Amino acid sequence: MFRTIWIASLASNFGGLIQSVGAAWMMTSISNSVNMVALVQASTALPIMLFSLVSGALADNFDRRRIMLVAQSFMLGVSALMTVFAYLGLITPWLLLAFTFLLGCGTALNNPSWQASVGDLVPRDDVAGAVALNSMGFNITRSVGPAIGGMIVAAAGAAAAFAVNTMSYFAIIFALARWRPSIAPSTLPRETLGRAIGAGLRYVAMSPNIGKVVFRGFFFGLAASAVLALLPFVARDLVGGGPLVYGVMLGSFGVGAIGGALLSGRMREILSSEGVARWAFLGFAVSAGIIGFSNNVWSTNAALLISGACWVLALSLFNMTVQLSTPRWVVGRAMSLSQTMTFAGIAGGSWMWGLAAEQYGADNALFASGVLMLLGAALGLRFALPEFTSLNLDPLNRFSEPLLRLDLQPRSGPIVIMIDYNIAEEDVPAFLAAMAERRRIRIRDGAGQWALMRDLENPEIWTESYHTPTWVEYVRHNQRRTQADAEVSDRIRSLHRGPADPRVHRMIERQTIPPQAITAHKTQMEMH
Repeated sequence: MFRTIWIASLASNFGGLIQSVGAAWMMTSISNSVNMVALVQASTALPIMLFSLVSGALADNFDRRRIMLVAQSFMLGVSALMTVFAYLGLITPWLLLAFTFLLGCGTALNNPSWQASVGDLVPRDDVAGAVALNSMGFNITRSVGPAIGGMIVAAAGAAAAFAVNTMSYFAIIFALARWRPSIAPSTLPRETLGRAIGAGLRYVAMSPNIGKVVFRGFFFGLAASAVLALLPFVARDLVGGGPLVYGVMLGSFGVGAIGGALLSGRMREILSSEGVARWAFLGFAVSAGIIGFSNNVWSTNAALLISGACWVLALSLFNMTVQLSTPRWVVGRAMSLSQTMTFAGIAGGSWMWGLAAEQYGADNALFASGVLMLLGAALGLRFALPEFTSLNLDPLNRFSEPLLRLDLQPRSGPIVIMIDYNIAEEDVPAFLAAMAERRRIRIRDGAGQWALMRDLENPEIWTESYHTPTWVEYVRHNQRRTQADAEVSDRIRSLHRGPADPRVHRMIERQTIPPQAITAHKTQMEMH
């Protein structure tokens, strides 16, 4: 099934790249503004930045296959409408940006579900290879799609490029319609959208390694966006070519990207994750400088081979690191947040480099982006990417709901949990170190108001406490624990010296309000 969807994605990506060539070159034909040309890429990246987190929450709470079908069908409709407007000669610069923005919205809805589905389609050990294959597949089409797109635009106009893109969606829609994934039924009600987004943000915030990946992805997108955003202008003014030259240049970028995907596995064997990222930053800096300096199509294409390879090395590395550092219950949201920040960098960078090129020339803007890339490589000294680990992020499945003597509803709460430990004095430093890690895990998985207390009269007694808003959130919190988290729990349990397991108190919080206070409150409300 992975192979079927992968092949269908080749067709869809092929059409999308032809469309992007048509849109970028059409903008150069209907507008003389360099900034408007750069905004074509920004208008595609902006919705991914704005809506991916919502899409990630949907991907973790709904059928991912259905979400992808909706997204692909929506993009089919937008592309068909864009084709009609182009054939009728009705497209203006801002209308063209609106259409590309809507296609970006479809991409924003589709991508988190697709990226999260990789783990549903292949075993966990093959996720890194599947991510690399996805990058390679996209860049196989990128190596020839833009050149063919340039020929189509040169021969038949941008409307023909948009028509080809419209047809390309049928293969992926058909493949997704045939996929029947096995979805484990959930025993818990679906999270609300706001709570699901909050859980994803909290998970990433309490996962320092993922935070480093997100930050470096944003910085890479900000600096690297200059090359693709300004490439139509480079092809037209710095090199003196037409749409075919522009397509060939994008093809060179794609060929380099294929090389980067082929090299990525070997480079990860030789270098650390940070080493691969640093070389990607440095290589892109060099290529941006060459592209800005060159007025020869051959040297520009050679530099684009380097930048394409570095683009895939960096982005696939960021993708793999997040995929392999995140459990299945939140992988869509973690991937979407990483994607949001990367595309925020691309969207902001495209606009920024367009303005810079307008004021100072495309060559100087490209030099500046190269300097920013050098700074991105230096940031690795402070925010080094984590190494790939063999963490088992499958659910721990040790928790079973206790028998309660109160008749609680799923939404009953707030729930207060207190756990008593008996810790010998000599084990206190080890216990505190383990509890610091426990605090991070608790908050990451949805607990609030976490605290650790020591009994003043019995100093060997320590009490951990935390809150959840409802009983169902308490159950959800415990079901989120992974096999990797068990190491911390087992370490804490080994330090406990009591005759039995640590005592767990599960309580529901209740407020006592005197009758006269209730009456006074009602009177005050009536006065207002």
